[in-house]
Amino acid sequence: MADPTEPTSGKLRGSGENLKGFNSFSGVDIKAVFGSQVIGELQAISYSISREKAPLYTMGSADCRSYSRGKRGIAGTLIFLMFDRHAFLGHFGASGDDSTYHPFLDPDEVAFGTAINSDAAIASAQGTASGANVAGTEVLTGTSNLKSQATPKAAFFSDQVLPFDVTLAAANEYGALAVMRIYGCEILNEGYGVSIDDIVSEQQMSYVARTLTPWTSIKRAD
Repeated sequence: MADPTEPTSGKLRGSGENLKGFNSFSGVDIKAVFGSQVIGELQAISYSISREKAPLYTMGSADCRSYSRGKRGIAGTLIFLMFDRHAFLGHFGASGDDSTYHPFLDPDEVAFGTAINSDAAIASAQGTASGANVAGTEVLTGTSNLKSQATPKAAFFSDQVLPFDVTLAAANEYGALAVMRIYGCEILNEGYGVSIDDIVSEQQMSYVARTLTPWTSIKRAD
């Protein structure tokens, strides 16, 4: 019978004689998943965590007694490699038929068609609004179904995309696995530029997030 303490593979974490092996991952070992979409254009991702901490002083002492802990913020940057489409909205925004509703679309970002100005739409709004005064397409009081006449459109700007989760999945050639997640990411800023001296074109974005889980090793079933 094989000795369970005998090292079987010193390449995987948690195996070997002392059960203290470690594994490393390079950028080529990591895939980024936004929501349920694998983003192949992502070149770099970073984050920073900051928290408000203020000193507490009392009379008669120049030294602070303690520190109070306040709000925490998580923010970071994304760098995409540009091809022949928008690196981010090519997955979640205006790509192809922009009349197709996408779950990442902000429902408040809608486009009103010509039907919204028709007499039938206004009459329908008057019939469903309690004491509503309709001036053109604007309902001044009450509730209406004017919004139901609108057609959802795909996001045209990156900041219109709803919050999404980012999953970084790592797997190296030795079979070691690890994962980290950033939850509730929202795009804040977007920048792009091109120069005659640039051999590649990059797009940068900044985001804020709700929370995250750090890198965690995943043990294989075998």
